[in-house]
Amino acid sequence: MFTMRAARDSLADLPGIETARLSIVGLRAEDAQVLRQLTDDPAITAAVDFLPAPFTLQDAEDLIRSGARGQDRFLGAWMRTGGLGAGKPAPEPPARELVGVVGTHLRGVGVIEIGYWIGGAARGRGFAFEAVSAIIGSLGARFPARTIVAECRPANVASWGLLQKLGFRDTGEDGHRPGRRLLRRD
Repeated sequence: MFTMRAARDSLADLPGIETARLSIVGLRAEDAQVLRQLTDDPAITAAVDFLPAPFTLQDAEDLIRSGARGQDRFLGAWMRTGGLGAGKPAPEPPARELVGVVGTHLRGVGVIEIGYWIGGAARGRGFAFEAVSAIIGSLGARFPARTIVAECRPANVASWGLLQKLGFRDTGEDGHRPGRRLLRRD
């Protein structure tokens, strides 16, 4: 007799997303060097507790490989430059610049956690809002029964404000990471 098992949620095959300025796609092995360059920044490694400092090429490769099981997935937010001009296709594919990373993490039966970081030169230009709101929309459509949460230090005014702008509210609970609060999306 065959036993039917419930389909297991997986983030491994999240589709890419195009926004006004960004291509958001799962990071691949060939992205490791550019991921290392973006992430090896004390402002990022100090804010994201699981990132070592310095952030090495090996760390970047390990982070990308961590998505193989489907429980975690790191997506690159690539700024698209070049492209179509005067109604004609570009002679070669447009160049891309990695401006940030959005992490997605299945937590238990009914929760997805998101987190993100934006490279120094791209901060303050709306890329975090653009990338995270696109990911939230995609996750909400794909996993409608799951609640989307984030952890943030209240002193991180920029991230706290961004999460509130995206509909997250403080639950009054401490997060799992030191000094962070748990926010839930309404």
